[in-house]
Amino acid sequence: MPDSVPSIDPLAEIVTLLQPRAPFAKVVQGAGDWRVRREASGHVSHWLILTGEVSLTIDNRPPIILRKGDFVLAPASFGYTISNPDLLPSNPLRSLPQPQPDGSYRLGRPDGPPEVQMLVGHCVFGAPDAALLVSLLPEIVIVNGQDRLAALANLVSDECRANRPAREVILERLLEVLFIEALRATPQTAAPGLIQGLVDPRLAPALRAIHADPARSWTIADLAQTANLSRSPFCARFHRVIGVPPMEYLLNWRMTLAKDLLHKGRTSITEIATSVGYGSPSAFSSAFTRHQGMPPGKFAMGMVRAG
Repeated sequence: MPDSVPSIDPLAEIVTLLQPRAPFAKVVQGAGDWRVRREASGHVSHWLILTGEVSLTIDNRPPIILRKGDFVLAPASFGYTISNPDLLPSNPLRSLPQPQPDGSYRLGRPDGPPEVQMLVGHCVFGAPDAALLVSLLPEIVIVNGQDRLAALANLVSDECRANRPAREVILERLLEVLFIEALRATPQTAAPGLIQGLVDPRLAPALRAIHADPARSWTIADLAQTANLSRSPFCARFHRVIGVPPMEYLLNWRMTLAKDLLHKGRTSITEIATSVGYGSPSAFSSAFTRHQGMPPGKFAMGMVRAG
């Protein structure tokens, strides 16, 4: 029988390390014909449809009709087009959002009641290894009609437009909850990634074990035992469901933790090496340099200069 696995939540751990922040969010209204095009900006975009319907086309994907209550989160960088769903693809129209007295923005016909209202925004990550962490998440999250998400997104919008004490702290916490809520509501038919692994009854214990004790000298046999699988079926299933082999996932997670500790600057190289499973600072430095392209000391100095 496999050893019992401590109660660790890998998804919450990753979102916390990402340090999401919302520098921008706005309510957008539309009426008549309108279309907005945005190129890939490096920001994580999100949309929540408050009323009406819109057509969303993300690069290299078919159009999606979003309706009231639908929420979309794109952790990776995509260009996208969002428009009135009745606008013909051949129409070359491009619209500029016009600011309104109440702080919202208007698209299309400037007068009359809006046909659609949506919360549109982007957020950034403070993690030193955000790209690696984001790669563990689905490329795009589409959640239909979740009242909890709508309530959270409205709180984010309200806090973004207000000038209250501790605004940044509140936004950071709200975004962490919003991310977790959106990601755990991801349909089981989504692309490979951490979310799919966490709902897989065989792989979830292995993932929790890695996150609970990243310093352990894990082997394929150890991890396969937590999943009640033999080694070959475990490796094949892990790669298919999560998108990377198990030992690559373990290495990536160790390096992510190491980068976070180096970024904080309060832990010695020796302590970091021990905490992420290396028997000596030199072994850790070699592994880190292969993974990152520079030794840990140089990485830490770069973090200090960037800060």
